[in-house]
Amino acid sequence: MLKKKKLVLSKAKLYEKIGQDQVKCIACAHYCRIVEGRTGVCGVRMNYQGDLYLMVYGKASAVNIDPIEKKPLFHFLPGTEIFSFGTVGCNFACDFCQNWDLSQSAKEVQKKAKDKDERMLRLGKLVDYGQELPPHEIVKYCLKNKIPSIAYTYNEPVIFFEYLYDTAKLAHSEGVKNIFVSNGYESEEAMNKIHPYLDAMNVDLKSFNEEFYNKTCKAHLEPVLKTIKRAHDMGIWIEVTTLVIPGENDSDEELESIAKFIADVSTSVPWHVTAFTPNYKMDQKPSTPPESLQKAYKIGKSAGLKYVYTGNVFDNECQNTYCPNCNHMNIGRDWHSVTKNEIGQGKCSKCGADIEGVWQ
Repeated sequence: MLKKKKLVLSKAKLYEKIGQDQVKCIACAHYCRIVEGRTGVCGVRMNYQGDLYLMVYGKASAVNIDPIEKKPLFHFLPGTEIFSFGTVGCNFACDFCQNWDLSQSAKEVQKKAKDKDERMLRLGKLVDYGQELPPHEIVKYCLKNKIPSIAYTYNEPVIFFEYLYDTAKLAHSEGVKNIFVSNGYESEEAMNKIHPYLDAMNVDLKSFNEEFYNKTCKAHLEPVLKTIKRAHDMGIWIEVTTLVIPGENDSDEELESIAKFIADVSTSVPWHVTAFTPNYKMDQKPSTPPESLQKAYKIGKSAGLKYVYTGNVFDNECQNTYCPNCNHMNIGRDWHSVTKNEIGQGKCSKCGADIEGVWQ
């Protein structure tokens, strides 16, 4: 049920004051300096009277119960359900965003405002669109319905950090696991703060080209690489996804660079290479041909990655989990459904070799 309420601001945890009226948000790698009455790049973290506030606390604009394979996470509690939610706003502006109506809406309404009062009015109406869903209700639902994990997803989770932090902390205390589906732009400060409660991440590594990140996502590459390395070093289970876009990031050189980077972090990190479909500002681009994903799959394997998967296409063979030692199929998948699971305690059912992941 959607409820209409007045704009509620929740004071942020991650910011620093700069002088009397300016603040520095330290939730993501943009490190926005924000003057009074304005938001950061994300559109939902506002400087109000010299302090930083989150405008979407408790306001979930997208809520679903998904198979965990849809995140995609293939080595984390396979075959289970996951409670997934997100808000409006995002710290990226990807031309190919699938959820652009949520992620970019906070920025668009501000562009149309003539003055501060109209901007506040427009933002108030926008963030009021959403389900009133406080942290304790999310955790309560998961416990009641035996859902073992929560995904902070649909838009970049770190922009609603205070909302997810309170949810994750409570979930952790009740034995429910927490997962980020992320663009990888978390600040070091945010990662350090959420670390005790974060169990897994799927990070989009959209390209290995700074120009692509600048032009297409309005961001930078290096912070994403740092987040992937940092998460792995922290012991957070991590999987990486690359949306393969024709003519943009599908060259052999590009895919080889991504695969090599992941392998240098760990050959045990699963890499998901997924198909692009025309959307948002790239609605004239062709869809990714299956052979491009097959090429990426082979490149990943040649780079030494133990686990490479194709996505957004019908490809049973390249969506299964095989033992890196004997090539026995331990997990079979049909799209987002698990058809076979012989992993058990993280060992190959045939030869007993370790298969990395979080299985129980």
